[in-house]
Amino acid sequence: MKKILILSFLLLEIVMQVQAQEEFEYTDGDTTYIMKKYYMVLLLANPDREYLDSAIVAEIQQAHLDNISRLAKEGKIVMAGPMGDDGDLRGIFVMDCVSLEEAESLVYTDPAIQKKRMLFEVHPWWVAKGSKLP
Repeated sequence: MKKILILSFLLLEIVMQVQAQEEFEYTDGDTTYIMKKYYMVLLLANPDREYLDSAIVAEIQQAHLDNISRLAKEGKIVMAGPMGDDGDLRGIFVMDCVSLEEAESLVYTDPAIQKKRMLFEVHPWWVAKGSKLP
């Protein structure tokens, strides 16, 4: 029982150290990957958003896109895009930030979030450095 308790604490310590890190090495066979923490932002339709004139919605959308461009130029958004269907999940950002709090604070600069057109979730996401879409 004592060994199980000690092992549990050791595993918890390892998990906490990995979560606090921004990068770590992962070896799979003869390949070593450098894993880096990014933050995946899920943009969700707000079912309680107020009805607005289409011209106002278009202005908010343009401001939303301008904000994405600004954050991309600053290196904070490394990938972004809308979903290909009309579901509740409207889009995704992948952000390169030092903390969850920084990612959330940057998402709050989005006019679509400020105007409550969309809601969001932020999740830490580990990816091998150098990964890219084909």
